[in-house]
Amino acid sequence: MMKRILIVTNFNAGRKQAIKYKKSVISFVLKYTKDFKFVDIDELKELDVAPFDTIFAMGGDGTVNKVLPYLVNTEKVLGIIPCGTANLLAAKLGLSSRLGRILRIIEKQKVKKVDVLAVNENFSALRCGFGYDSDIICKTPQSLKNKFGYFAYFIAGILFGFRLKNKKYDITIDGKKYSINSSCIIFANATNMYKNCVSVGNNSNLDDGLMDIFILKMTNPIIFFFEFLLILLNIRKNSFRAEYLKGEEVQIENNWSVCHIDGEKKNLKENIKISVLKNSVSVFCV
Repeated sequence: MMKRILIVTNFNAGRKQAIKYKKSVISFVLKYTKDFKFVDIDELKELDVAPFDTIFAMGGDGTVNKVLPYLVNTEKVLGIIPCGTANLLAAKLGLSSRLGRILRIIEKQKVKKVDVLAVNENFSALRCGFGYDSDIICKTPQSLKNKFGYFAYFIAGILFGFRLKNKKYDITIDGKKYSINSSCIIFANATNMYKNCVSVGNNSNLDDGLMDIFILKMTNPIIFFFEFLLILLNIRKNSFRAEYLKGEEVQIENNWSVCHIDGEKKNLKENIKISVLKNSVSVFCV
């Protein structure tokens, strides 16, 4: 471990903290090996990743998502250096946003195996969201995120809360069929939002072999904000407003859906299959 290190960066993530971190990260890596490579996230597809035993994702959740295909069901270990807008996976793992603390955690080389979701040919460490959740993630301008950081999503959440629209979804969860009219559906490996302030799942863990499924059923903004208040108060119960389910495998009959996978916009044309890949990625943790 940490004999050959690949550092994948996104210098545009968040407020461009990765630029400030670069020298410190290189100094840290040199304590372990001279066999390392620093690449921009756009160069990743052209690189032979096979020789590396450790991959640092230096950016936001989108950067982590980009390296997932090279980590799933391998012996490689992921080191997260959070410097994006949200950094939700790092927050769920209890990782600090301070570089010094992150490097000390990596230095201890304590590793945890976590689940990942397979969404057709894509992978997700966090969540796949449709409807309202997708609107917030995909339509919040980068300029707003650069100015307000993660608070930009909170602003967008309020604005889009007044534009809720239902769509019909035919879904099969672990063999049980549902026909649902919903303004928002989330399939989550990690259910935390707004750092760890909000969770759309009950007793959610990254290594429980289950995905959490949150279904929002209403379009009335007043009722919606009431449901959001209940979530903030840690009161999550199935009702006419929302459902909280768990499952291992989901199939969705699809006629062109726009969604986000770990913050990245996706246009899914075919029927959708989402399944849990249990303990499929190793990550440095507290």
